[in-house]
Amino acid sequence: MAENPPKLKTAITANERLQNLKTTFETKYGESPLFYACAPGRVNLIGEHIDYCGYSVLPMAIERDILAAVSVNNSGTITLANTNPQYKDFTVSCSEDIAIDRENPKWHYYFLCGVKGIQEKFGIAQLSGMSCVVDGTIPPSSGLSSSSALVCCAGLVTVEANQKSLSKVELAEICAKSERYIGTEGGGMDQSISFLAEKGTAKLIEFQPLKATDVQLPDGAVFVISNCCVEMNKAASSHFNIRVVECRIATKMLAQARGLDSSRLLKLVQVQTELEASLEEMLALVDEVLHPEPYSREEICEKLGITSEQFSSELLSANTQHVKHFKLHQRAKHVYGEAARVLRFKSVCDSEPAESVRLLGDLMNQSHASCRDLYDCSCPELDQLVNICLKSGAVGSRLTGAGWGGCAVSMVPGETVESFLQAVSEAYYLPDPRRAAMEKQSLFVSKPGGGAAIFLTE
Repeated sequence: MAENPPKLKTAITANERLQNLKTTFETKYGESPLFYACAPGRVNLIGEHIDYCGYSVLPMAIERDILAAVSVNNSGTITLANTNPQYKDFTVSCSEDIAIDRENPKWHYYFLCGVKGIQEKFGIAQLSGMSCVVDGTIPPSSGLSSSSALVCCAGLVTVEANQKSLSKVELAEICAKSERYIGTEGGGMDQSISFLAEKGTAKLIEFQPLKATDVQLPDGAVFVISNCCVEMNKAASSHFNIRVVECRIATKMLAQARGLDSSRLLKLVQVQTELEASLEEMLALVDEVLHPEPYSREEICEKLGITSEQFSSELLSANTQHVKHFKLHQRAKHVYGEAARVLRFKSVCDSEPAESVRLLGDLMNQSHASCRDLYDCSCPELDQLVNICLKSGAVGSRLTGAGWGGCAVSMVPGETVESFLQAVSEAYYLPDPRRAAMEKQSLFVSKPGGGAAIFLTE
């Protein structure tokens, strides 16, 4: 795998989307772009809400992406525009500190997260001036990582515009860290697959150290993405960070129960590593140590021997200070169970048994049940959509991405995909005028796409 994102010489005229973006750019700025950069969205096939606990995940890049056209200048400003008129233009000075407003997660702040991450990595006092037009084909707030793709695209643009060089792994790590400027405490899967993806293969992404391994998906099946049309913006709500916090507290409670130093452990994987236990043993430990009823703040403080102030400052994040009750048993049980499903999924793909499609489908179905019942990150529309997908011929279907809305991913035998699309359309999209209007960008087959790249004109 090449170290740095590829720089591809491209004939703009041969690509209608690039051609349109070039025209939009020239109309707006009166000059031609110097280069283009793209970063794909992703669909996570299995391994939901476990990357921030330190566990491996199994996504693939999709063929929908964020594409930016860029020129570099001495204006001392970075000017951002979007081909979608609902996203307003924005200009920021290159010499001032880049401020990101967490209370108001607008599109341009995600772009600025990527810029700021690169600026800090290299200690660039005065960034190169840039004019950019951004074009996205990933449905927003749908669980396909449109926001992370925007951060990754911006990071790549900033590296190129300022004539720096970084490997894919370094870029993924910087962009994962810099997306936290907007307040989302994600685990790094989305940025990693956006840079490390390769056409035709899914990837097992492992953390600490970050690495990606090819996973060949079975020939007989295709993956279909369907959006339930309920939007979920992770940075604008606290659902996501509450789960991060619950896993952090569960980590400390399990460590404490086994006599480990809980003060330095933050992720559920660390307890497993310290105890040298299997995932099955961790699931048994969760049942033994944590009760299914929600924990109050007082009970947690008492068990961990910390004050209420320490609890707020050391365990909670800015947007979870209001939470009073924490479902530790259910969250830890989901994480250890889901981590085991990821490893089984990869092992089925590697060994290619005759019934591999059915086995993978079963794992996806178990994953959705766990997200719904233990992690409480589904919603009625997603559950309805998953049921329709299974009735319409999917062998496995599950929510993908953070949940609480967004997309389901379904594994469908290749020969029945047309009838599947028709059945889902008729049962979920057509009866509802709003969904029917969104169907074209909401229901589609995706093959594993390639990773982030720079395009230079020939």
